[in-house]
Amino acid sequence: MAQLTNSNASKKAIQLYDFICSMRGKTILSGQQEFPSDHNHSEELRYIQSVSGHLPAILGLDYIHNDFEGVNERAKAWHEKGGIVSICWHWGIPPYGVGYPSSQKEIDMKELLTPGTELYRGLLDNLDAVANTLKELQAADIPVLWRPLHEFDGGWFWWGKCGSELFIELWRLMYDRYTNLHQLNNLIWVLGYSGEKKDGWYPGDEYVDIIGGDAYSEGIHEELYYFVKKQSSKDMPICHHENGPLPEPGLLKAKGIDWSWFLTWHTIHIHEQNSADYVNYVYNHPYVTTLESLPRIYTE
Repeated sequence: MAQLTNSNASKKAIQLYDFICSMRGKTILSGQQEFPSDHNHSEELRYIQSVSGHLPAILGLDYIHNDFEGVNERAKAWHEKGGIVSICWHWGIPPYGVGYPSSQKEIDMKELLTPGTELYRGLLDNLDAVANTLKELQAADIPVLWRPLHEFDGGWFWWGKCGSELFIELWRLMYDRYTNLHQLNNLIWVLGYSGEKKDGWYPGDEYVDIIGGDAYSEGIHEELYYFVKKQSSKDMPICHHENGPLPEPGLLKAKGIDWSWFLTWHTIHIHEQNSADYVNYVYNHPYVTTLESLPRIYTE
């Protein structure tokens, strides 16, 4: 069974990772990304529960608006319910950018990654601010499926606009700073490809714990599954990192496409790309694990 890249990983992080590894081919964990609105954080969860009677096993959160306190509060509450916490970061362009539009702007990545430049100092300031936020979850003994710099190979976010070499340098910088300097031992590092299926972007087995891909069209996405699987020489879990339409559980099982989880995107994606009847079908399928059917993951 695969092991976490961080040799100092917390006990709960190890237990969560071991659980995910052990469930491969036996089930798919259900997941839902929340809408990062000031007043509407739980709408997706209420909807799924109302049409299916269940909640997802994984809650996806996002530091997109620098809502560090709010995201951490909801992460703690979800962990307290027995759920699994996933966090991404739509990182606004350093040093002062915030939000989705900013994450799609362009930046001189060479200058950004050159020690001593103003941009480099801004980069480290941003990284350290989020590291300090994640330390609050570490102090609460909450393991996190940490999935930064997602859809890097798509070329629509600043961290992927300047090519694979600079992206890999940025990923490794973040990993090293968070793991070795900040000693964030509660993170499980999740690498999320876009659906573009481009080779040459993999940071290396020593920097990745779980690999995955995003797809917003219908289907179980066999080609994407096998593409991301071949990027690593390590037999790590493979996740349907983000999705629109929910993958058909029976077909996943029949074809052996063992995505470890799906994470449906918010608003129109859960509502308009999936009918209420289909959400009910998926969340009540015997191959799907929900919050209510999660076994005990952590032992003292």
